[in-house]
Amino acid sequence: MDRLWAPWRAEYIRSIDKEEGCFLCRAASESDDQKNLILHRGKWNFVILNRYPYNAAHLMVAPFTHTADLLSLTSESRDEMLCLAGKSMEIITHLLKSDGFNCGFNLGRVAGAGLIDHIHFHIVPRWNGDTNFLPVIGETKCISEHIQRTYEELLPAFSKI
Repeated sequence: MDRLWAPWRAEYIRSIDKEEGCFLCRAASESDDQKNLILHRGKWNFVILNRYPYNAAHLMVAPFTHTADLLSLTSESRDEMLCLAGKSMEIITHLLKSDGFNCGFNLGRVAGAGLIDHIHFHIVPRWNGDTNFLPVIGETKCISEHIQRTYEELLPAFSKI
C-alpha cells in the first residue's frame, strides 16, 4: 500500500464540528497574523491563506464585516475586495509562476460554501500539469508545498500593497 504523508491534515480532521463561531472573524480579530495566515489587512477586507487548500497558495479575500450577502457590503468594500483579488493574482503569478486561476464565491450551502455566513472570494492558483490521477482514483489532493513556506514566500510582497 502506498502512503501519502500529509500530517497537517490531522489538525483539520480533529477540528471538524468542534469549531465555534466564524473562523474568518476570529482570525481578523486576533493580532497574530502569522498564526492566522493573514497576508494583508486592507481598510475593509483582508487576504488570508486557506488553511485547507485545494492547491498551494489558495487564498481568500474576506471583508471584516460578517455577512453572507455581497450586496450588503459597501461599494468601497466590494471594490477593495476585487482590487485585493487582482493584486493577489499578480503576486502569485510573479512569485510562484502560476499559469492560471480558479476564482470566485461559493454563495450558500448548495453552491459548495463551507462557511455560509461570511462571504469570501477564493483565489486558487493553477499550474500546467498540476492535475494527476490522485484526485480521480484515490480521492486525494497532493499539495506541493507546506502552507507555512507559502506564507513566508508571499508575505514580503503582500506587505508592499
